[in-house]
Amino acid sequence: MSVWELVVIGGGPAGLSAAAVAARRGVRTLVVERAAHPRYKTCGGGLIGTSLAAVAGRIEVPAHDTVDRVTFTLDGRSGFTRRHGAGPLVSMVRREEFDDRLRAAAVAAGAEVRERATVRSVEQDPDVVRLRLADGELLLARTVIGADGSSGVSGRHVGVRHRQVDLGLELELPVPPAEQARWRSRVLLDWGPLPGSYAWVFPKGDRLTVGVIAGRGEGERTREYLRRFVDRLGLAHVSPIHDSGHLTRCRTDDSPLRRGRVLVVGDAAGLLEPWTREGISYALRSGELAGAAVAGADLAGYERSVTERLVPAMRAGQRLLDVFSQRPALCHRLLATPPGWRAFTRFCLGRAEFDELLGRVPVRAALALADRLPAPRRRVAARLSD
Repeated sequence: MSVWELVVIGGGPAGLSAAAVAARRGVRTLVVERAAHPRYKTCGGGLIGTSLAAVAGRIEVPAHDTVDRVTFTLDGRSGFTRRHGAGPLVSMVRREEFDDRLRAAAVAAGAEVRERATVRSVEQDPDVVRLRLADGELLLARTVIGADGSSGVSGRHVGVRHRQVDLGLELELPVPPAEQARWRSRVLLDWGPLPGSYAWVFPKGDRLTVGVIAGRGEGERTREYLRRFVDRLGLAHVSPIHDSGHLTRCRTDDSPLRRGRVLVVGDAAGLLEPWTREGISYALRSGELAGAAVAGADLAGYERSVTERLVPAMRAGQRLLDVFSQRPALCHRLLATPPGWRAFTRFCLGRAEFDELLGRVPVRAALALADRLPAPRRRVAARLSD
């Protein structure tokens, strides 16, 4: 049987970035994707500067809006809006279009993409990895990169462990011109009533992506939060194009990134920012790192690169999530201050990761203050039944 130098499981941003990098460097690469592009994916679709930098020169970003204004609310109250006068903060994409551009770029780099093919099992020995497809076909590879999501077979094979699991619920709402104008170039972030929860409105031309996220185990309260949020927006009468949900999973600090010849990237590795649950930039960057490691025959180098370049920001994001979960009102007030807004814009623009921002004096002072304050009392059930 023919043995591929690299098989990538999953045709999302992580897998396609890995495939493009490896193929461009001469690695004979196959991407196996269970769906067919373009396909809908549950995702806010906001590209921060870090993501834009990762795809620069590879694709033209299919943005439906660019955002320079952010409205913040605290469970529907105490709203304020800030504008970034120096230009856009975030670009808004529809994942079916964005991922399809990445697919085309991977193919142009020399990778082969096979769609509607699902990997059921992964086995390996020191020389080869065997992938069994749903139709019974066997694929052989020298190396495999798993990019098949947080519940895929590659993560189970490697033994990925998670410290944080969240439930995200999302609606894609078609809106008329007046509603489009209301939201053009503006997003809404609402800090929610459940610990660590928040909601969003992201504009994408004739659609709004509206969603909420909270810790797993609060499913009914999370659904109620979404219902209340949509009702407050005056959009409860709009029939969604898509009504979906998914679980996001964030790795433990010591979770493996590789087992032998199998590497995991993006969601499959549990790589995402714990507070915002932003995952596209981690998918793109970890995919690039894995593709380069395979091309350079240095699989252990992938683990070192992730630990050095991505993990510090994730640890800082966990620290922010811990504070935010306990004190959303304090975080809300801090974002209204000039230092808080500057820190937020630097993150959105990709000019600073959270570990760098937490090292700044105003942020350190705010976190120290949060640690000294008495623990607040939360009235979650009462708020959700108002």
